Amino acid sequence: MTGQFYHTHTLSNGLRIIHQLFPSEISYCGFAVNTGSRDEMPDEHGMAHFVEHMLFKGTRHRRAHHIINRMENVGGELNAYTTKEETFVYAAFLEEHIARAVELLSDILFNSVFPPAQIERERDVVLDEINSYVDSPAELVYDDFENRVFDGHELGHYILGTPESLAVFDSDKARNFVRRQYHPAQMVFFSFGKTGFSRIVKLAEKYLSFSSGDASPKNRVPAVAAAAGEQALPKNTAQSHVVMGTTLFGMHHPKRFEAYLLNHILGGASMSSRLNTSLREKHGLAYNAESNLVFYSDVGVFSVYYACDPKNTNRCLRLVEKELNRLMQTPLTAMQLSAAKRQLKGQLGISAQNNESVALGMAKSFLHFNRYYSFAETFEKIDAVTSAQLQQMAVDIWNTGNIFRLRY
Repeated sequence: MTGQFYHTHTLSNGLRIIHQLFPSEISYCGFAVNTGSRDEMPDEHGMAHFVEHMLFKGTRHRRAHHIINRMENVGGELNAYTTKEETFVYAAFLEEHIARAVELLSDILFNSVFPPAQIERERDVVLDEINSYVDSPAELVYDDFENRVFDGHELGHYILGTPESLAVFDSDKARNFVRRQYHPAQMVFFSFGKTGFSRIVKLAEKYLSFSSGDASPKNRVPAVAAAAGEQALPKNTAQSHVVMGTTLFGMHHPKRFEAYLLNHILGGASMSSRLNTSLREKHGLAYNAESNLVFYSDVGVFSVYYACDPKNTNRCLRLVEKELNRLMQTPLTAMQLSAAKRQLKGQLGISAQNNESVALGMAKSFLHFNRYYSFAETFEKIDAVTSAQLQQMAVDIWNTGNIFRLRY
């Protein structure tokens, strides 16, 4: 299939392929896998991320140093990351080495053996990663917030796992997780660069057309709405870190573009966002004040974060609530709405200059939507949002009575 600016194909084993032709000497390709920490069993917390690490530690054909050197010897890079619903494994390289990259990625995705000795070493690496994360309260507070919002649900535990969960991981547990989750029908192979699509398909047919067992359908338990509440966690930090927010619809909802624009206005990346203007520029109470929007397949989380001197915590909270009430009670003027749309589209356009981000975004979109939205389509959706829709969206999100607040 050929789209407006990308090409797709599906192999006989169910693996979907998407390729965007781009005139650059640097190419990207890899796998987006429809599995993450949400898909772990109760005794597997952290396994999706641990497997991502272990994929680089040995296959039936290569040892760990062979895997690393295979791309580095030609100046390429391997990378990977895990979220609550996806795992990405990919490479960046000079276009002439596309075949090398496809073959290597296929090997580490489908032939990894999870050597016991490497399991022990990598366990220590991940434990150090956990400790590093604990030392970053501005990041950790978001995970603690979601853990409490989704308390008792698969979305409510740390992606990295815990020292206790990591302690019981072994080769068999890792292989069982891969056997259960890494099916071609639950994956996308993506490519971005100047290689012709016909060659991408031929390479995929050569290296990725293996047969596999029947893919188990995703049986993700639907998330429930957040319960209102407040919790303070004692942390040895100089600042007070606060996250407050609630759940909303998931990534497939048609109103998600309204939520994107609302988030941009309230506390997005712009220095002129309402939270930054109030808490930082006008009152000088916080260096960082922002809002965040996270979409999962069936649920979203809209949150506000700020960090400040502990004595200013309640004052900052009142200012945040003032801005939320203003969005709910006062519609944007035509000029304000037009300026917000221009800003958001400009930021999206700037992000398109990062080819790696574009390639990963394309893969994620195809994984979940089975299509890739062009910038023109996205801009059209943003332009269609009205002031009344934004006001109603603010009411629907922030006037639910289900606001949860977490403070360090």
